[in-house]
Amino acid sequence: MFGRREPVPFAFVAEAERYRSNVTPPPRERASLSQIAGRVLVGLTVAAGLVGALLFGMPALESGPQDVHHTQHSEANAGR
Repeated sequence: MFGRREPVPFAFVAEAERYRSNVTPPPRERASLSQIAGRVLVGLTVAAGLVGALLFGMPALESGPQDVHHTQHSEANAGR
């Protein structure tokens, strides 16, 4: 690597790039039908929660007075 050939402890770690494994990893296990259904249900629950939070939060994001007619009516009564 750096031209150094003296024996060092754990030299196999330093020279590990020379060795390549010919062992293939085992194939991935396929998800069962119940696992897929569970993942879909969890995804739908999360999506429904986000949509619900957005729907319930929309009134708080609106700006301006909510009841314009009530505000005008109370000002008209105050002037009499």
